[in-house]
Amino acid sequence: MPRFAANLSMMYPDLPFLDRFEAAAKDGFKAVEYLFPYAFPAAELTARLKANGLQQVLFNTPAGGTDTDSFNAAWTQGSRGTASVPGREAEFRAGFEAALVYAQALDCPRIHTMVGLRADGASVEAADNTLIGNLKWAATLAAQDGRDVLIEPINTRSVPGFHLNRQDHAHRIAHAVGAENVKVQMDLFHCQIVEGDLSTKIAHYLPTGRVGHFQIAEVPQRHEPGTGELNWTHIFQTIDKVSTECGWDGWIGCEYNPADATAGGTSRGLAWARPYL
Repeated sequence: MPRFAANLSMMYPDLPFLDRFEAAAKDGFKAVEYLFPYAFPAAELTARLKANGLQQVLFNTPAGGTDTDSFNAAWTQGSRGTASVPGREAEFRAGFEAALVYAQALDCPRIHTMVGLRADGASVEAADNTLIGNLKWAATLAAQDGRDVLIEPINTRSVPGFHLNRQDHAHRIAHAVGAENVKVQMDLFHCQIVEGDLSTKIAHYLPTGRVGHFQIAEVPQRHEPGTGELNWTHIFQTIDKVSTECGWDGWIGCEYNPADATAGGTSRGLAWARPYL
């Protein structure tokens, strides 16, 4: 049966961030993910996880910057990662090393390495080569701790100019890196917008061993499943069937904005998830 992790950056928007751990646990979630941990001491996040019986299954490298202040400012300043940007290799390394410190403290097995916007004037080949070089370095470092390094294709409507948009491109990059712990974060929201054909792509890519994590949101409004165009019962059945056949045992992150953002709205919108929690 699919296992779902609450995305605390997007779900429970009516609550302060640190209170969202308890809310997710009360709703039956056993795991959480979120964008960034860097605004909070690792010890505080660890305490919230332990107090609520939750696993941390994913978070992102910083969107940019070289220290805590610049990590926390980068996202609001429009940065979307540095891994594919020529000339920002030192910045990427500083961010990834900080992410590893948090991953160890939170016992988080995977880190989403933010690829970033393609630099002005940079060719696809130059961005790819920069990304591959950075991932080789990161994979070696992460392997010492037993952690996976993930890259995510993102649709160009949500993030115009993002370097990585398609599943086949991401898998080519992972293959070129050649490290077992470099995998693709398959976000079905982004995949549906750019490519569609979700069931076939799940069946094709999941058995490769290169899919490290799923994320979901309804299309087109990025709300909870059941509010848009996708047949989620079929999609979840496909993931369940294929994962059983190939031995995949990862998590599906609920990276969506609840349609009802008022107090208690996230919980009221979880009818789709009740059979699985």
